[in-house]
Amino acid sequence: MSAVPDGKKLVRSPSGLRMVPENGAFNSPFTLDEPQWVPDKECPRCMQCDTKFDFITRKHHCRRCGRCFCDKCCSQKVALPRMCFVDPVRQCAECSLISQKEVEFYDKQLKVLTAGGTFVVKVGSSEKSETMVCRLSNNHRYLFLDGNSHFEVELSRISSMQVLTEGSTPGEKDICSYTSLLDNQISEGGTLRASGMVLQYKPPGSLDLQQLNMDTADDKRIASAWLAAMHKAAKLLYESKDQ
Repeated sequence: MSAVPDGKKLVRSPSGLRMVPENGAFNSPFTLDEPQWVPDKECPRCMQCDTKFDFITRKHHCRRCGRCFCDKCCSQKVALPRMCFVDPVRQCAECSLISQKEVEFYDKQLKVLTAGGTFVVKVGSSEKSETMVCRLSNNHRYLFLDGNSHFEVELSRISSMQVLTEGSTPGEKDICSYTSLLDNQISEGGTLRASGMVLQYKPPGSLDLQQLNMDTADDKRIASAWLAAMHKAAKLLYESKDQ
């Protein structure tokens, strides 16, 4: 184990080298734990094609799900940023597809989120609004909102997120609707343009939910792209609960 700058350290696991925070309390909420490998004695055959393992047909563990496969069914090496691996690692076909989609999120959407967007923000039942820049912190744990005032929302304290969209049909009055986390239509080039977001979260030390309303400000293109990226981030966190 060796220490490196920026509060991270290089660790070696059975699956490969990983770059992780020095303090586990600062893990990104998008991070997944390494799986427990299925014990060798419990998998005499490939869990995909049922080929029996022997001296010629070697056994490999998928680094994402931990199951046993032959080389043919677990030959792809794909980047796995959610487990902080430095290099691409061996994964089964099913996990490879999932990881490839997540690489796009890390390469594109996370950069949009940390760059930030400008919004008109209302907190709670207050009628007062403030123009603020909202961005994701570099460790991905907080939303920072900066204007005349500053406050932050920890992602782990968000209980619900709704993305407000507007109809894009020319000549029609914008039609607003709320979408669920599993709606895939919201994207930078999708059929729905994100126009705002409503968050419900619990502030530190409080048991009551606080509501945060965010509407796109002057530069709607950048703000809409930020909302689309946030929608994908929430979807990723939502789906990871089942993994």
